[in-house]
Amino acid sequence: MNMDYDLFMQQITTTARAEMEAAGYEQLRTPEDVEAAFARKGTTLVMVNSVCGCAGGIARPAATHAVHYDKRPDHLVTVFAGQDKDATAAARYHFGEDHIPSSPSFILLKDGQVVGEVGRFEIEGHDPMSVVTNLQGHFEENCEEI
Repeated sequence: MNMDYDLFMQQITTTARAEMEAAGYEQLRTPEDVEAAFARKGTTLVMVNSVCGCAGGIARPAATHAVHYDKRPDHLVTVFAGQDKDATAAARYHFGEDHIPSSPSFILLKDGQVVGEVGRFEIEGHDPMSVVTNLQGHFEENCEEI
């Protein structure tokens, strides 16, 4: 069996991107996209996407379901680690020196400042509903009712 690795990865990333877009997340593909999104007023949930199994089986389903809550972020965005490297680096720069780069992960911003985070260690090995509950706890503290 001869599998074209690049084609395989392209299919995975296309599917992963489509999942996030279908859930209402805006793709940030360049540093300029990141700067514009992070300058917005209000709350912004950033999902750092990945091709790993815990992204596909836990983080993306959690990202989709967490926003079905009375309090939720004003903006939903995503960067794709390992794919849109410059955009991901720009986003991580804004997350601050205390941020441990991990993917998948979630960062909640309020007026461009980090107010909450769910790192890979809180995703990998957990079920999607525990991640949803964790995210919604951050929404409860920092977001307005919609």
